[in-house]
Amino acid sequence: MDEFINKLKENGVDVDGALERFMNNAAMYKKFLKKFENDPNYEVLKSAIEEKDTQKAFAAAHTLKGVCSNLSLTPLFNAVAKQTEYFREDKFEEGAALMPQVEEAYKNMVDLIGGIE
Repeated sequence: MDEFINKLKENGVDVDGALERFMNNAAMYKKFLKKFENDPNYEVLKSAIEEKDTQKAFAAAHTLKGVCSNLSLTPLFNAVAKQTEYFREDKFEEGAALMPQVEEAYKNMVDLIGGIE
């Protein structure tokens, strides 16, 4: 588990903050991390952007941001937080333009979490 924790830290995840929220229970944190890739909000966000639906995009981005915050997935949190604010301000094009950064951070986190045994 230490190797995995170090890999998370090396990739910008605030493991110490997450473990504090998870009562220093690394097994429980790992369990919730494994559930992350099944969270539907990223796919909903992509769909909302394709549909040019600002409200749906805002809701999905905001929820994804919250999930990332709880799991301390800092790189993805930072990317989607900026996007959320654009959608909140009804600036769809600016928010949609951040999708490549969000997608890259999302894929990095999913790949990283996929390495959990």
